[in-house]
Amino acid sequence: MKPETRSFYELAVQRAVERVVTDLDGALDLQALARIAALSPFHFHRIFRGMVGETPLELHRRLRLERAAWQLLNDDLPVTTVAFAAGYETHESFTRAFRLHYDCSPSEFRQSRDLTAPTCASPFRTGLAARSGIHFEPERSGPIDPQFTRGESVMNVEIKDMNEMRVAAVEHVGPYNRISEAFARLGQLAGPAGLFRPGAKMLAIYHDDPETTPVSELHSEAGITVPSDTKLPPELREKRLPAGRYACTTHQGPYEGLGDTWARFMGEWLPKSGNRMKDGSSFEIYRNTPENTPKDELETELCIPLE
Repeated sequence: MKPETRSFYELAVQRAVERVVTDLDGALDLQALARIAALSPFHFHRIFRGMVGETPLELHRRLRLERAAWQLLNDDLPVTTVAFAAGYETHESFTRAFRLHYDCSPSEFRQSRDLTAPTCASPFRTGLAARSGIHFEPERSGPIDPQFTRGESVMNVEIKDMNEMRVAAVEHVGPYNRISEAFARLGQLAGPAGLFRPGAKMLAIYHDDPETTPVSELHSEAGITVPSDTKLPPELREKRLPAGRYACTTHQGPYEGLGDTWARFMGEWLPKSGNRMKDGSSFEIYRNTPENTPKDELETELCIPLE
């Protein structure tokens, strides 16, 4: 492992963590956080989640809620004022979120400070579970030192020199979990055009970060690799994935678990690997399909471009 590469990713994420922690009252600008880290938003948020254990937005919300709990115990501010400061538009929405995390209402939590037999399960606990060890502190002093994930778990990753891939693709705009609709359309077009040839690879390319892009505007592509001399139907768009070095790992199991594998891949393996990501598209290659494969046996190859 190259120490300077480890430093690059840790320093990038640490700068972002510091911005979140020190500006709880400001609106969280996720695009700005990515710029601070000198990474694309899509790649930055996967790396951040993998290293910290939660997304920047989740960290921001949790710290605001922890601050609200501290204020309920130590200040006499109205509950509605505490709720607004925590980012909730109504007393009701704040109460629901607070009860979910603290097992009692904000009023009950506040009352517990004056009771000899508090009704809350953990009446004086303001910190919530967090792998990073980052919590709200009313008077923070000294540097913020997140407990980054160190990648102790085993992950099999292969560095491949890949040739350029020409892809015939169907564009999908909307929730990523509905990209199957684009694959259905791809099948309707690719089948009659004779594109399902031996060796063809089915893959998906995701362009936008769900943390920073409205769900209705997420842009992705469902594609199949095709030879360079193949004529494409006009309804299919051509996409070129450039030749180069790629890091690839395999996710086995339901597609619902892909997000966790991406987080480990980019948040655990990448920072300790001695490699740096290159600007370009990451993608998933589907080795089999749900049509004839049990969910637990689905195999998806995840690939990221390397410098």
